[in-house]
Amino acid sequence: MPILALSAALTGCDGTVYVRDGVTDGDTFYLAPYALTEADPVLQSWVSYSLTRSACQLQNGGPNPARANSFDCELTARKRLLDFWGERRQADPGISDEYLDKLSQVRSAGYLEEYTLSYFGKKSWRVPENLDMGDFRHWRQKNLRGHKPMTRIIGSWNYAEDVKRE
Repeated sequence: MPILALSAALTGCDGTVYVRDGVTDGDTFYLAPYALTEADPVLQSWVSYSLTRSACQLQNGGPNPARANSFDCELTARKRLLDFWGERRQADPGISDEYLDKLSQVRSAGYLEEYTLSYFGKKSWRVPENLDMGDFRHWRQKNLRGHKPMTRIIGSWNYAEDVKRE
């Protein structure tokens, strides 16, 4: 339910993106306005990812939540992305998305944690000790040839005091 509260708070953005040192920055995550009107299941899956990740970053806190980054946040957001995508696919089995379908295969094979670390990992992350990176590398060679990892953030970080309200 915190995601719903967060999404309600995020809708008042004028669409500008604040950037410092080439990175979107801030203390408040604003949902992109088109995310409220577009019903596309792929887009809405990424909205789910974006809200989950931003809520986790806000929980982690710090002086600039936009820069908060952890293995748990990324993994939790990717799980939610896949949960939401799975719900949409169950409702409409005819839909597909190359990336989301491939990521679903990664999860089904039991390698979502290893995938997350391999493709998105940061040196500062605290990761579980029980990851099987060797098995994942072997599986990846066979199943992820030419794979391009993806992250779509639907919204932006900004400083609340900098946002103009209409």
